[in-house]
Amino acid sequence: MRKWSWLIAIAGIVLLNVAAHFCVLRWDLTEDQRYSLKPATQDLLRDLDEPLTVTLYLTGDLNTGFQRLQTATQEWLDEAGHYTTIHRLKVNLLEEENAGQILHPDYYPPIVVHERSTDGKTAQTLIYPYARVQYGEKETVVNLLRNTRGRSGEENLNASIENLEYAFAEAIHLLQQTVTPRVAFLEGHGELTEPYVYDITLSLSQYFDVDRGVLGSDPTVLDPYAAVIIADPQTPFSDEDKFILDQYLMCGGRILWLVNGVYLSEETLSQSGFTPMIAHDLRLTDMFYKYGFRIEPALVQDQQCLPIPINVSADPSQPNLQPIPWHYAPLLLTSQASPITRHLGQVMSTFVSPISLVGNNPDIRPTVLMATSSYSRLIGTPNEVNLADFNPDPELFQYQYIPVALALEGIFPSAFQHRMVPEGVEPVAIIPQSQPTKQIVIAGGSIIRNEMYQGQPLPLGYDRYSGMQFANRDLLTHAVLYLTDDEGRIALREKTVALRLLNEQHARSARTTIQIATCLTPLLLLLLLALTFNTLRHRKYTKR
Repeated sequence: MRKWSWLIAIAGIVLLNVAAHFCVLRWDLTEDQRYSLKPATQDLLRDLDEPLTVTLYLTGDLNTGFQRLQTATQEWLDEAGHYTTIHRLKVNLLEEENAGQILHPDYYPPIVVHERSTDGKTAQTLIYPYARVQYGEKETVVNLLRNTRGRSGEENLNASIENLEYAFAEAIHLLQQTVTPRVAFLEGHGELTEPYVYDITLSLSQYFDVDRGVLGSDPTVLDPYAAVIIADPQTPFSDEDKFILDQYLMCGGRILWLVNGVYLSEETLSQSGFTPMIAHDLRLTDMFYKYGFRIEPALVQDQQCLPIPINVSADPSQPNLQPIPWHYAPLLLTSQASPITRHLGQVMSTFVSPISLVGNNPDIRPTVLMATSSYSRLIGTPNEVNLADFNPDPELFQYQYIPVALALEGIFPSAFQHRMVPEGVEPVAIIPQSQPTKQIVIAGGSIIRNEMYQGQPLPLGYDRYSGMQFANRDLLTHAVLYLTDDEGRIALREKTVALRLLNEQHARSARTTIQIATCLTPLLLLLLLALTFNTLRHRKYTKR
């Protein structure tokens, strides 16, 4: 009987190990669920027909912060490996003679890290925070580092760790998709021409086929498009165009509006030093009311703004250009509560308007994406913009966090409910209520416009006077990805990993105490354990 018991026990252990190999049971007990993949990522990985090959270039002699990013990347790949086959490679580009051929330095430049040791010496290290992902015959490079201006190195590295799942999931999705979705820039109302949206078009072309065109009379002309972008229109919309846009939205279409609430001439302003400003009537107000928002006919001024060069010389023959704060060019704050704007820095803008919510439709869920700073003011219309007004009274800036961009999601009522189909449109049955859908409204066309310099487009969000790069491109790219995302991948950007920083000042001041306590505590505990053991042993044998 004892022999059979041993055999049964051994067989049970073997079966348990075999079951553990094929049925992995794991629990993520961390508060921020940092070792778990979202269901959207799990489904994406399970649907892969071929193994992935991931080459990690974040290797070599790394400092503590980048070691955390490297470890988090490897842990993510470990977790993803439970849902698909992943082959991993490590390449140290600092040891490769043809590093420029492996990663093009113009597109994937190394990060220069300057560090100071405890003895005061400084060292410069090159780090490549990239990973190449290959799937079949396709490949792409993932930037592992989120580097937001104005944040500390620890905060940027922590944001990079939070963004890992989204970065890899989006890259894998692009590699495995067989049909490229289409988006369209609307024309016919004085919208920005191709050179002025070149940079965002280039960015979107990584994910979509990008078209341009007018609407015409076919009410289904927009049906093939996953999203429509309306970039800074200047002339009013006809009833026919409004109807086609409205019914496109009712059928589940998605729209990104970039519309100004005020009309002014920047050319007149630069030539004369002032220009009148009036309400910008695009005949869209009735539609916007139906959709739950209103773009106010006003401009915001903000003390947190860009400078512009102003001639402060009294002698016209000897100009003296000085950077002066231009309060009509606010640096907009982005919301950290939305996956569209999470981890994004400030957004550059000029002549933007406030947005208000109207009505109380419970089927529409609005989210503020961008707002002004805590020192803002509103300039109503009619009025004028004057370059001489560059030093207003600070006491006038009494408004805080004025919304200038919204994301709206839900079921929208049609603006043409109980109305006739416009004469210029082919007859069709009016859909009175939309399917669940999304739209984004930004009250400023300047946010999508890249500047031109010597006939060449500059990067979107780049200010050539200050030399700073702002987050306009990332904002608009994420906005279109949010609009076209039905699988929930954009929600992966909401992942949070708590940043627990060491109090360096306290650590330095209490360094000796901490070292003594760290060394002596284990010895004291061992001594206490020995004394307790000897005391108990002495009592036990003394009684006998």
